[in-house]
Order: sequence, then structure tokens, then C-alpha cells
Amino acid sequence: MERQRVFENPVIGDKVTYLKISEETNGKYGKANVELIPGGGNFLHYHKEFAETFTAIEGNLTLQLNKSERVLKPGESFTVPPNTLHLFKNKTRGKILFSVEIRPGHTGFENGIKIVYGLARDGMVSKSGAPKKLAHLAVIVAMSDINRPGVFALLEPIFKWLAKRARKKGIEQELIERYCN
Repeated sequence: MERQRVFENPVIGDKVTYLKISEETNGKYGKANVELIPGGGNFLHYHKEFAETFTAIEGNLTLQLNKSERVLKPGESFTVPPNTLHLFKNKTRGKILFSVEIRPGHTGFENGIKIVYGLARDGMVSKSGAPKKLAHLAVIVAMSDINRPGVFALLEPIFKWLAKRARKKGIEQELIERYCN
């Protein structure tokens, strides 16, 4: 059976196409193309376990790094090292396409995207795209190595505890089986 490669989020209107997943590269990297609608993007965050290399393919991709912005034009790339606050967004009037490569590969990050997009498809996220169930959010945050600054950092121990509890209850495995296989 062939793996599903394309994941669309009907709530936030973006699409991720996995070109290579971590498992296929022996954990060296994972790579995906991302299509963003005008105004699309994510929130300020950082990863402790991997770097991300963004490459604009069609349209201009805006990266925010700490407090400065960098615009990537088609063909241009930028690598965000681990522990660097960043976000990406589409400030243009049309859809944009970019690739993102994570090194080393991170199965949890890949699965986190699949789960969030699956929950969105099933109507289980808010208008902002966040899971409605706190246990789901905690599991996704923990598996994905998504870390937020500020007040969210203060909540990290609580989310770790909630994720551990959700794992014990089988919620994490249930989400993986439903959305990642």
C-alpha cells in the first residue's frame, strides 16, 4: 500500500506534500512542499531538535527570524538553526509554494502535521487551526518539537504532563493510527 503524501488543511487553507519522510532517509532529513494561501502562515516558534531550510519555489515567502523579516524570492533558501525563533507567512495576494527540509529528520514533526490536518478535516480544530481537545494539542506539541516563547514557555511543563497522561490513555497511539498510517 502506497503512503499518503498530500495533506490539506481545510481550516487554514494550506497543503503539505511530503517528498521524503524521515523514515525513507534513515533519519537524515525530511522534505516537503508547502502551498500557502494569501495571509497563510504559522506562529512564532522554535525547534530544539532540528534545523529547517526554506526554499521559495513560486511567489515570495516571508520568514520572521526573532524580530527581523527576510523575504525569499523563488530559488532563494535560508536555513533556520535549532533554537531560533521563527515563523513563515504569505504576504502576497496569490498562493505561494515553498519547500522545507528538516535536518535531521523528525518523524514526530511529520506526524504532528498529519494529525493536525486530519483533525481539521474532521472538524476537530478551532477557526485558528488549533486542536479543540487539550489532550490532542499536548500530544502534537510534544511529538512535533514545537516550542513557543513567552507565556507559552511557562505552560510547557503542563503540556508535557498532559502529553504523558494522553500517551498512557492511548490517545497518542489512537491519533497516529487514525491519521498517520
